Amino acid sequence: MKFEELLTKNKIEKVEKTEFNSESAEKSIKFAGEGLKTENYDEVMSVVYNGVFKISNRLMNFLGYRAIGKEHHKNTFEFLKETELNQELVGYFDNMRKKRNDFLYRDVESISKEEAEEIIKKAGEFVQEIRTFVQEIRTKNNLKTKGNKKEVALKNKKVN
Repeated sequence: MKFEELLTKNKIEKVEKTEFNSESAEKSIKFAGEGLKTENYDEVMSVVYNGVFKISNRLMNFLGYRAIGKEHHKNTFEFLKETELNQELVGYFDNMRKKRNDFLYRDVESISKEEAEEIIKKAGEFVQEIRTFVQEIRTKNNLKTKGNKKEVALKNKKVN
């Protein structure tokens, strides 16, 4: 993953790494599913987007970064485009960011029931994608840690 350009352009900054937790994002997406009953599909889209944005930020923090600046939502997705995540899903939610922006700031209503259902489904896929990605990183880090401990133990044996 290459984030140097985003750091140089002041779109992200390094922060202390945090433990990854997707619970809040998953609750938002579940809540949006219940919101389908209201037939206010633009709000459903907005709530789902907020859940996706939350989990994206949790991932960034887990990796030791955060988006900064006036365009921090946009910068978050630029960051995600530099990861090994499913880029089709990243692009889908980057487009959702733009639709949400129109809904919030330009009073443009644009989401059908079918789109709202699709957004919720894709958000579930996105959450799973990120959870799998985090688990793979944890597994790699655990293997590295175990390997380093074995190397230290072997070196200590040789010294003694």
